Amino acid sequence: MDISSTGLRVLRQIAESGSFTAAATRLGYTQSAVSRQAASLERGAGTALFERRSDGVRLTPAGLTLLRHARTILDCLTAAERDLTGAVSRTELVRLGLFLSAGAALLPPSLARLAATDPQITVTTTEGTTPSLVRALRAGSIDLAVLTTRPPHRPLDGESPRLHVETVADTELVVAVPSTGEFAGRTAVHVDELVDAPWIATPASNAEPLLGVWPGLPGRPDIVHCARDWLTKLQLVAGGFGVTTVPSRLSPVLPPGVSLLHVEGAPPEIRRVLVARLPGRPTPAITAVTRAITSTA
Repeated sequence: MDISSTGLRVLRQIAESGSFTAAATRLGYTQSAVSRQAASLERGAGTALFERRSDGVRLTPAGLTLLRHARTILDCLTAAERDLTGAVSRTELVRLGLFLSAGAALLPPSLARLAATDPQITVTTTEGTTPSLVRALRAGSIDLAVLTTRPPHRPLDGESPRLHVETVADTELVVAVPSTGEFAGRTAVHVDELVDAPWIATPASNAEPLLGVWPGLPGRPDIVHCARDWLTKLQLVAGGFGVTTVPSRLSPVLPPGVSLLHVEGAPPEIRRVLVARLPGRPTPAITAVTRAITSTA
């Protein structure tokens, strides 16, 4: 096969982002350049590597096989570049991904524990939805991911081999409301009262879920504000501009003016927090970071 390192980087980015357009944006290429690299990869491999679907692009079984080798090749090239430039690292790096509400409650205590027990380990972090972080794990762009699932807690994706997963904790989904006004002084709200509520949500796409609206809400939700940043969403709630859903474990980091209400008249929504990685024997650094996360949850 005649395959370039650029082609392998394009393969990895398409696997992670789930589309040619998003891969081009992240790599700083034009979409036509990414398409040409993808076509060149398929010619070199002699088989189809990409499956175009209505919800984006996924790798075929042959594409996933090449991706496994691409991770190793690209890691070796990075190590060779370090050796040639003399940039010898004195620390062990772990690239950690977290779902959008995990950072505020989990990350600071986990990093503090890690600094005390394993100061030689450096952790870099990135945020994303669970589907995007699963793709990033498969692509080799992150080493470890903190993810969330809802019952019945099916496998995180349909790819093989399955990711190695450890349960961190279960947490209840609740509704964040202004501390003053209609819901002042309450600890619970009936789901029917939320039908006409103004919602603050994270934008959804074909491949990503809508976050911030109560699941199974009767009727079409009235979404008045869209924001990905949790601080923005909660500050909007504090200002009386709407309501949003949050995991109950965020209660210690709520800004003033925000209260959490349990939802009655609907089945409880339990979210499971997980730590996931690629299968196989983990490095000591990945094991240490996993231990820090699970022990501080």
